[in-house]
Amino acid sequence: MSLKTLVTKSVQYNNWVFNKYLDWLATKSDEQLNQETISSFPTILKTLHHIWQTQEYWWSHISENNNFDFAQTSAADSREEVFNALRNNSQKLVDYVENLSEEDLEKNIKIESQWFQCDFTKYEYIQHIIIHGTFHRGQIVTMGRNIGITDAPMTDFNFWNIYKDQK
Repeated sequence: MSLKTLVTKSVQYNNWVFNKYLDWLATKSDEQLNQETISSFPTILKTLHHIWQTQEYWWSHISENNNFDFAQTSAADSREEVFNALRNNSQKLVDYVENLSEEDLEKNIKIESQWFQCDFTKYEYIQHIIIHGTFHRGQIVTMGRNIGITDAPMTDFNFWNIYKDQK
């Protein structure tokens, strides 16, 4: 399997998972999404907001536009804004990766921020976005269980890989 195929499948899977999660969480009340519990972020909605904000940060580097605006992403706080932003960002990443070549994916991008400096390939940053989202989605399931939400959807990669083409 080529790097292009692997990364493309990975962002497609990531997009599918976010849509499954957001569809699932859309059935929950604002009270549930904003109920405090112990985790990296105090609520499910704040965790989703963090995931989106982080994806936007990395998107600004991967797309090489470097136009991340922390204040703009901080302003969105309603469930609709956060859900729509996550859906849009995840689809934007799919569309972008599908149009990249293998050479594009292997291009190094140097980042010098106030927090760190690094010089990795685009595909490594894309992999980071996916892994970061996976980490926090796991937290969301645990947070949900802690507040009585026990019906999280099945989102394993193998499940997606088997059933993605079936409607």
